[in-house]
Amino acid sequence: MQKMKTPGREILDADPKSKNSFLCGIVPTVSLLCVILLFTSSFFAQHYNEKLSRWRMNFQKLGNDNCKNQCRPSGSQALPEGIISNTSDLKMRQLWDSPMTKTIDNKENASTNLFAMAVGIKQKDLVNKMVKKFLVSNFVVMLFHYDGIVDEWNDFEWSNHVIHVSVANQSKWWFAKRFLHPDIVAEYGYIFLWDEDLGVEHFHPDKYVSIIKSEGLEISQPALDTEKSEVHHQITARGRRSKVHRRTYKTGGRGKGCDESSTAPPCTGWVEMMAPVFSRAAWRCVWYMIQNDLIHAWGLDMQLGYCAQGDRTKNVGVVDAEYIVHYGHPTLGGLDVNEVSSRAKDHRVDVRRLSYRELQVFRKRWQKAVEEDECWIDPFQ
Repeated sequence: MQKMKTPGREILDADPKSKNSFLCGIVPTVSLLCVILLFTSSFFAQHYNEKLSRWRMNFQKLGNDNCKNQCRPSGSQALPEGIISNTSDLKMRQLWDSPMTKTIDNKENASTNLFAMAVGIKQKDLVNKMVKKFLVSNFVVMLFHYDGIVDEWNDFEWSNHVIHVSVANQSKWWFAKRFLHPDIVAEYGYIFLWDEDLGVEHFHPDKYVSIIKSEGLEISQPALDTEKSEVHHQITARGRRSKVHRRTYKTGGRGKGCDESSTAPPCTGWVEMMAPVFSRAAWRCVWYMIQNDLIHAWGLDMQLGYCAQGDRTKNVGVVDAEYIVHYGHPTLGGLDVNEVSSRAKDHRVDVRRLSYRELQVFRKRWQKAVEEDECWIDPFQ
């Protein structure tokens, strides 16, 4: 019997040929698409990698630039930034105490100002009175012993609570240049750098600091009691009707007088060097101006205004409300108590002669520096 072919069977019989034809047509197309996709993926992957690489390089460059722009102290580049300790202080610490045990107490009682003075044993009574006043006001006290004598100060109960630095026959400014670097005294708001021949019966450190803060004085000195003091410059004389004065008035020909229009020392913007007081910022500037080899610092007083952090006619002044006595005792270069009397020599004339010579050297250096520094602009011209 002959089998009948149904339509479905016919379709099935035709499928193999159609399938082969279909596959033969689609395979090249798929292959072409794969090739296109492969090249496209490769192109975009390469483009992405290049872009990512550029981003990475830019990021690294930015990081390197940031590192290069960090202001690191010279010599500290080998250390991680967080471990670098830029400053120090003059606080004495006990050997057997953990530094963290009294942190709160230390912060509450921290000394915020420094009193430094060049001393000799002959003036111990005056020094004793000054040290007591400043210690009570919670100052750090530092004594520079220019006569080499230290042990005899142990008679005073405060001796172990102050810092002693002893080098024979050196001046206050020699000590200051070497032991009061701005980074060492950066913790202190004000630095008092005084001579030893001063009377402080009418002087109160706390009140003085309060006044110079309120008046905005970056460089100052207490006024001198004119009845008991050796006064060399009129501007330092105490005014009885004012709390602070910043200028003096006097008649004089050929531009030597001082009046309201005066803008330069010694009429205004000037203090004497026997009892100067500097703010932290002013001292950083002054320290750089002190010449390492000019130990008497003559001439420095006329240029202090450049360190006044602005207008010297406003930021430099003399405090009348808190005043002192300047006895004017000759000290440096006096007779050496350790020498036999027959061989002892008074070098005070030699000291004065060297001071004048240093003044001339300083003036020449200043003028030379002004002429050679093309970038410096005199703010007072």
